[in-house]
Amino acid sequence: MKKIFILTGEPSGDKLAAEVIKELKKSKINIEYLSVGGQHLNSIGIKSIYDQKDITYIAFTDILLNIFKIKRKINETVKKIIDFNPDILFSVDSPDFTLRVSKIIKLKKPDIKTIHFIAPKVWAWREGRVKKMKNFLDHILLLFKFEKKYFDKENLKNTFVGHPILDNTNQEKIEINELLKGKIISIFPGSRLSELKSHVPILIEFIKKMNEKKNNYNYIFHATESSKEYLSQIIKKNNLENVDLISNENIKIATIKKSIFAIVKSGTVSLEVCKYGLPSIIIYKMNYLNFFIAKLFLKIKYANMINIVNNKEIIPELLQKECSSDEIYKTVNYLLKKPELIDEQLQQVKKTIKELRSNTSSSYEASNVLLSYLR
Repeated sequence: MKKIFILTGEPSGDKLAAEVIKELKKSKINIEYLSVGGQHLNSIGIKSIYDQKDITYIAFTDILLNIFKIKRKINETVKKIIDFNPDILFSVDSPDFTLRVSKIIKLKKPDIKTIHFIAPKVWAWREGRVKKMKNFLDHILLLFKFEKKYFDKENLKNTFVGHPILDNTNQEKIEINELLKGKIISIFPGSRLSELKSHVPILIEFIKKMNEKKNNYNYIFHATESSKEYLSQIIKKNNLENVDLISNENIKIATIKKSIFAIVKSGTVSLEVCKYGLPSIIIYKMNYLNFFIAKLFLKIKYANMINIVNNKEIIPELLQKECSSDEIYKTVNYLLKKPELIDEQLQQVKKTIKELRSNTSSSYEASNVLLSYLR
């Protein structure tokens, strides 16, 4: 029997890994699985060796403050993987954790094939990492075609699989005409507590400014299971009648399709908004220490992937000082009064999304790479 150990570091990676394994299971090959995973892998019957929450540290400061705990978890994980003795170690995202584990595994058990999904953003910072990665990774899976040149240069085997958020998926059709009325502006404030604390007060003030003009807009905050309680309390506290909250995935997609505009935290969700042809602006605000560290290392001009790929600002970005209720208010109103600018944004976004997609789906392409190492 073949064996695969799946290594993730946070919920998003757990979800991506589960989609790939679902595709892999269609091959009918008899495979035994074990993981560091969460609810998504668990839902398809794959056991995790410990709670994924134990190693979910996001920002630079979080990692620094928990460095010793992370080291202990890395050692524990390595031992469990060696005991399991898989044919493949399939790591997904969270490179500060997963790639450290892969490096040690390759040193101790070189016969285990190491495949990593979601290449670290070497085009944004620390390009030199590729030289190190080629010593312990057998294969790396890429979200974007332009990443290929960075890995080809160091002869690290790679495959473009596409971004999973851009895959064409069959969503359950939900009729929401009775739930959502009027002109809807969708708001994606982020899911991490640090992001919510930075963005939500600013966004509430923005809504209040809009309401002062008696504009006929309704605002929908898009929440996750972990953030909906926090958001719900703030919305109730501010007693805003034209503000609502959703967390259901299918309702989220239906809401995006019915919205006229979106205010989106920089990140993967901004690509999803683009996928459905919704005009938007990007916001992001972090604490000064994290921002200072990021500025030292980052070598890109933009935060949003559409802007990065095109090397120009197609979608407006309001970051740090510009991420204020006043600036959001000015920018949103300006664009809503200029339909020709919105049309131009949507045309350029549509063209870019087409270039970023794979021919099938990212999970199908990734599962084929895994299969090639099992045969």
